[in-house]
This record gives sequence, structure tokens and C-alpha cells, in this order.
Amino acid sequence: MIFWQLFVSYLKIGFFGFGGGYAMLSLIQNEVVVQHAWMTNSEFADIVAVSQITPGPIAINSATYVGYTVGSQAGSAWWGVLGAVVATAAVCLPALTLMLLITRFFLRLKHNRIVEGAMLGMRPVVIGMIASAALLLIFPHNAAADERNFIDAWSWLLFGGVLVGQWRRVNPILLIVLSAAAGILIYRIF
Repeated sequence: MIFWQLFVSYLKIGFFGFGGGYAMLSLIQNEVVVQHAWMTNSEFADIVAVSQITPGPIAINSATYVGYTVGSQAGSAWWGVLGAVVATAAVCLPALTLMLLITRFFLRLKHNRIVEGAMLGMRPVVIGMIASAALLLIFPHNAAADERNFIDAWSWLLFGGVLVGQWRRVNPILLIVLSAAAGILIYRIF
């Protein structure tokens, strides 16, 4: 039953996650934290962080991680592997199906006024979904009173430093490494 719920949840995320992985984060958070309570907001924030630093799309990485975690909770590590496969396949299936259908017709219809209008209409929605995902990570709406949110003064300082680094075109890999080192110093040593 849990694998079916996992499959249906990630199938929904795959079908309605327009705009890529970051736009899908609010959908993933709703399914994983709010609807099914498979993990907490802080665990979800950890998944986002791990999914960003591992190679590959964030939606697929997070699906694999969530699937493994949920499957492992249902049984052994093998159940975790099965959960990872189910969630990853479910999130990829809609994109694969839609891309096969769309590429067949899009080249003929890309200059159609209706198709162009739909594409222009989806752009602000994608930006809104990405902003929503960021706000959900900063201000979780259903976090337990004792659950530690990742936002504190140090987090804002790190955020500001990375923002300035990005603005000054510092290598993103260097920013990730420096942020990890700062996190170790701030949160584990002090």
C-alpha cells in the first residue's frame, strides 16, 4: 500500500511539476510533508540540500531519497531500494510520456497562437512555484513547535554571503564548499 501511495504521489508531482525541479519543490513538500507526513519539514529541507549537491535533476534526486526513506521505514534496506525505484520511475514517467507526445507535435505547432499563449502564460506560474518552494523552506506552515527550522541569524548571514558571491560571479562549487565548511564551523563547533 505504501508503494502505491508513493507511486501515485510522485506521478502527480511528475505530471503537474511544470518548470523543472525547483518548481516541483512545493508539490513535493505538499505530498511528502503535508499530505502523507512521511517526513518533517527539517528532514525535507535536508533532502533539498542533498538533492542540490548531488549530480542530476533535483526532482529525481529527491524522489530517489524520499522513496528510499519511505521504503526503509516500511521494512528493510531492500524495501528502501524498491521505494527509491518506484518514486524515481513515477516522477520520470510523465515527463517521458509528455516529451514523446509533445516533440511529435510541437515542431509543427510551436508558432501556433494558442501554443505560444500557453507557453507565455506558464512562465509566471513557474516563477511563482519556485518562489513558493523557497518560502515554504523558510517559513514552514505546519512545523511542530519543537521542530528546529533552518532559518536563524547564521542562516541569513550565509544566505547573504552566497548572494553576494553569486552577484560577484564566484564559482558556485566554491560557494557550496565554503558554505558547507561554514555550516560545520557554525553548527557543530560553536
